[in-house]
Amino acid sequence: MTSEARLFLVDGSSNLYRAFHALPPLSNTQGLPTHATLGFTSMLLKLLREDAPEALAVAFDGPGPTVRHHLFTEYKANRPPMPDALAQQIPSVHQVLQAMRVPVLMVSGEEADDILASAAVRAAGEGFRVVLLSGDKDLLQVVDERIVVRDTMKGKTWGQAEVEQRYGVSPRQFPELLALTGDSIDNIPGVPGVGDKTARDLLQRFGSLEAVLERAGEIASPKLREAVRAHAEQIRLSMRLATIRTDLPLPWGARDFRRTAPDVPAVLALFRELGFARLAEQFSQPAFFTEDPAKNAGKSKSQ
Repeated sequence: MTSEARLFLVDGSSNLYRAFHALPPLSNTQGLPTHATLGFTSMLLKLLREDAPEALAVAFDGPGPTVRHHLFTEYKANRPPMPDALAQQIPSVHQVLQAMRVPVLMVSGEEADDILASAAVRAAGEGFRVVLLSGDKDLLQVVDERIVVRDTMKGKTWGQAEVEQRYGVSPRQFPELLALTGDSIDNIPGVPGVGDKTARDLLQRFGSLEAVLERAGEIASPKLREAVRAHAEQIRLSMRLATIRTDLPLPWGARDFRRTAPDVPAVLALFRELGFARLAEQFSQPAFFTEDPAKNAGKSKSQ
């Protein structure tokens, strides 16, 4: 691979949830739910056809509690449990990826975000250009001159300029912003009543989160000054929760993610088993990866 080879890293957990909620319920002839699998697979094939990445991998949350859960037992406690209809589709998604020969990245006790960020930073250091496919804004903190985040559902790519324009801080300061504002999705507490604008203004004035805490007495608003002082330890905890790890000792290197040809017979057999008759028909054609992707939405027999 050349020094400009592109590595696409897919947030499997985020994209699978999105696919589950984006499509109406579908199932195959055996009654197995398939709509999340269909949506995820369609996204993957669209990526392969339109971007033709030189390297590709998909990361999922690993099993078991994470370091963040040990730090803060309420971390993500506000999230509902995974729907059974989604849990039933995870093995099918993994089978699709195996048949497509796309590496699956999972580490026990580690979240997909940390796996993705660690793989991205390592690959960027090896000369790859990295695209993270995720709707999770937490990953914006790893954006740099060689790493971008693409939100496929919203059709937006986040580079350094886009992060700074939207949030008023650099990507590296994004965890500091979340430490002040909190994050209702992950149940990160932050400071009650502090929103994006207030947090941005504090970071821009003082330069860093630690400076905000050390010089809290200089904050003009009495109410805000006392809130920062009263919640100093909570802010530091929130910073630890919001900071994505980029140094996991992953057993893979970027070159382990280089694209290889799919196992076409296995893919076709799996598509037919899942009831993706139209997708199987399209995929079996030699010109599949050069046709209009809009034609390849796939259809379950239950549609």
